Amino acid sequence: MPTTASPVVISSRRTIRIVSRKSQLALIQTHWVRDELQRHFPDLGFEVVTMETHGDKVLDVSLSKIGDKGLFTQELEDSMLQGDSDFAVHSLKDLPTRLPQGLMLGCITERENPADALVIHPRHRDRTLATLPEGSVIGTSSLRRLAQLRHHYPHLSFKDIRGNLNTRLRKLEEEGYDGIILAVAGLLRMEMGDRIHETLAPAISLHAVGQGALGIECRQGDQDILTLLQVLSHPATTARCLAERALLRELEGGCQVPIGVNTSLEGDTLTLTGLVASLDGQRLIKDSIQGPPDQAETLGTRLAQQLRRQGAQAILDEILAAERAPNPPGQG
Repeated sequence: MPTTASPVVISSRRTIRIVSRKSQLALIQTHWVRDELQRHFPDLGFEVVTMETHGDKVLDVSLSKIGDKGLFTQELEDSMLQGDSDFAVHSLKDLPTRLPQGLMLGCITERENPADALVIHPRHRDRTLATLPEGSVIGTSSLRRLAQLRHHYPHLSFKDIRGNLNTRLRKLEEEGYDGIILAVAGLLRMEMGDRIHETLAPAISLHAVGQGALGIECRQGDQDILTLLQVLSHPATTARCLAERALLRELEGGCQVPIGVNTSLEGDTLTLTGLVASLDGQRLIKDSIQGPPDQAETLGTRLAQQLRRQGAQAILDEILAAERAPNPPGQG
């Protein structure tokens, strides 16, 4: 990241207000952003404002059944649009690819490891996903993870698990799970890397779009804030995540659709791999594309179109039909 900042003039502002969710992980991420900005701009003041989102409040229903449009972002976005805060810090994977009118993605920070991880119950500390006993219960709230793990480990059982990271770790101990799947990035940021029992390879679980990166959302045209945020922007991560988000936007998928990605940037070559899976894990449509990083969004769109032609459209149509049915089957 840059070590020096360009001069910034904050017109008629004494304090920059940063809005965040209240969870411990969200605050760790937001405080990192605040502290980095304070380091670059010591003459400015920064204040963190917290609030709960709909996704934080509804914990007894699986994500796939309550929707994904702004589930963890809408209240924060309303705060910015009403002028009560200047920008919001999100886990980028929670930020929809289509933002409300008047808001924009101002910056993407350097990515932490985007992989998924198995956190195991102590009674299975000598096991892996592949060697867990048949019928072992694995907790996940993600249809993306669920579909891929059902495909690779049909001997396991899966159960929905909701709540923040600490809540899910507690449920692992108290509610009969043999293991749970979490993001490596969240565990590392919470200084719980020692809980990672197995890091899932891309061949087993392609990660969520934007996983491991922070997305900072702000008002369109707020040039002062946009200039501030550029000291946190990470070009390589930005290219990778823009490609991933373009793929997701073209497929029009969200929490209800098992879509996974993996990206790498080596020299002037950006490689994007994408996957669309059926809910039962029986069908995985997967392909890759390469090109220059300055065409990241074009690459994402093109790969989405390739996946559609290879059978992803049929899967997407089936999922949409199931969602519209009067009594759709459980997807947890």
